[in-house]
Amino acid sequence: MTFSVLFRVFVVFSPTESNMSSFVGVLVSDQWLQSQFTQVELRTLKSKYVSERTQSGRVTVGNLPPIFKKLKGFSELFTEDEIKDALAESYQNMDEEIDFESFLRAHLNLQSRAIAKDGGSKSSSSFLKAATTTVHHAINESEKASYVAHINNYLAEDKFMSQFLPIDPSTNALFDLAKDGVLLCKLINIAVPGTIDDRAINTKRVLNPWERNENHTLGLNSAKAIGCTVVNIGTQDLIEGRPHLVLGLISQVIKIQLLADLNLKKTPQLVELVEDDKDVEELISLAPDKLLLKWMNFHLKKAGYEKQVTNFSSDLKDGEAYAYLLNALAPEVAGPSALATSDPTERANMVLEQAEKLDCKRYLTPKDIVEGSPNLNLAFVAQIFQHRNGLTTVDSQKMSFAEMMTDDAETSREERCFRLWINSLGIATYVNNVFEDVRNGWVLLEVLDKVSPASVNWKLATKPPIKMPFRKVENCNQVIKIGKELNFSLVNVAGNDIVQGNKKLLLAFLWQLMRFTMLQLLRNLRSHSQGKEITDADILNWANNKVKRAGRTSQMDSFKDKNLSGGVFFLELLSAVEPRVVNWSLVTKGETDEDKKLNATYIISVARKLGCSIFLLPEDIIEVNQKMILILTASIMYWSLKKPEENITPEASPKASVDGESETDVVDEVSNLAIDDTTSENASSS
Repeated sequence: MTFSVLFRVFVVFSPTESNMSSFVGVLVSDQWLQSQFTQVELRTLKSKYVSERTQSGRVTVGNLPPIFKKLKGFSELFTEDEIKDALAESYQNMDEEIDFESFLRAHLNLQSRAIAKDGGSKSSSSFLKAATTTVHHAINESEKASYVAHINNYLAEDKFMSQFLPIDPSTNALFDLAKDGVLLCKLINIAVPGTIDDRAINTKRVLNPWERNENHTLGLNSAKAIGCTVVNIGTQDLIEGRPHLVLGLISQVIKIQLLADLNLKKTPQLVELVEDDKDVEELISLAPDKLLLKWMNFHLKKAGYEKQVTNFSSDLKDGEAYAYLLNALAPEVAGPSALATSDPTERANMVLEQAEKLDCKRYLTPKDIVEGSPNLNLAFVAQIFQHRNGLTTVDSQKMSFAEMMTDDAETSREERCFRLWINSLGIATYVNNVFEDVRNGWVLLEVLDKVSPASVNWKLATKPPIKMPFRKVENCNQVIKIGKELNFSLVNVAGNDIVQGNKKLLLAFLWQLMRFTMLQLLRNLRSHSQGKEITDADILNWANNKVKRAGRTSQMDSFKDKNLSGGVFFLELLSAVEPRVVNWSLVTKGETDEDKKLNATYIISVARKLGCSIFLLPEDIIEVNQKMILILTASIMYWSLKKPEENITPEASPKASVDGESETDVVDEVSNLAIDDTTSENASSS
């Protein structure tokens, strides 16, 4: 059997550029099999297959049990012997050599067994991504129509997008439009203005594969940076316009937009929902959707509605809660008529008519209310809140306490950065407020387990909800213990400090955790080489050398060099690692505050466009926040050094890259850097 037949998987590149071939994706010759996996899953499984083939010379059925046993979902449900028995039903000879497609089919077969064994739950979080096929993902046409109406409304005035609008919800025009990546970028900027620099988006009628891939990379990294969960979604999935993934991502972005004002900073009047100072603290830690329910119940209670609304589905089906809410908030347009009818569909229609008078766009139908569509009901309640929240009186004592609880700008930015980074890791728990959500230790244990596998002893950990306070301390003590094992600076720090919510300590711990993760990623790129670990000084020297070799004159003395505030150095660094990515006609000298802001915004978008997963804000560059500057530089370095490893064709030598630069050259580029512990300390000292 020839190699090309044995290994029918290809990494495709854009033929338009010789030295800047754009990664498109892992393609399998069987299209049905291709549709069963996202690109992230295919790349993960491909790496497992290639690794085994590299080590053993070939992959046999007998090699599969230990490989599959290590995959997260399977490790919890099967022993190696059980996996072997399952394979034996399809293969008589365990020494039979298998190609990559057979490897994928064996994985799917085992996954179906796992779903059955786990109680038939396709939503089980134990898989890379359980049900990934388009067969398993029926599109909700009502949600699709709602999102299309939202897009048609909010992007109607956009100069570029207006030529493609309005979208017809009865067709697949939404998914076709999403294939170039511009739509997602524009929606993200509507949800959180200023997230993406419009100048970094490739906007042309016809994009080449390189430009399209850039837009999707920018969109996915920016989606992570506003709080979307994009684990197991790759650029190729969006280029293909896979409906369930496109809709899922759009729904997250729209939800973030609609819930943007559900916090005390944007709407301080929310303190009216609580009775005393202690409750204000709880209010700050509530997720936006929970806060929305609290707001709704606050008004319903005052209006005499006797039930408690606990969800955006079954509790709203009869439309009564909506009728009471609108009657309380806007009696001039509501009135008792909706409560007088006994037909839920008729009541739902009257509710929507009343809401339209408050300028709430009709994005859902009476049927959506009666059927209890959770996403559309949440969006509708959020719209009502935006147009008429009914909060007027402000208790000065509660307000002053709320202001005291509000963090200063730098602390808020760091909390935001760490929160978004944690959520991007794909852990089971979603973090809404770092300072509150990590105090029981569980989230930190999840993060540690993700960045340092097998470091957590789960038998000694207690999963929330935790009633006994000492269990929280136990969790946090283990967090500190692992931190010390990872050589974090934790002098005189105990688990109880985390339980108490010591903000300064938490920020310091999370910073060390993020830095450790970044340095570990860099170290793993040269895991086969000898020598010292990568240090802060290595990153500093690499960046300076890269810029110098590109013929530029900028240099940085340290990660707190005030000259970095103008942004020119980072634009020269980005240009050095990928010459096409910076449009120099858009770059300012970075001398005035306005010019610095323009450059900083452009830097972040260009870095994300390349593939850097970063969570800093323009202010972090302008004010030269050394922690964020280090992570930005390290992220660019990581992207640059892993680029040759990413772009490997199966037919090529494992050591070769598409542009001829060998993996050994990359290792040398890191290994040959001057390593000076003193410089390292100076580079990272505060």
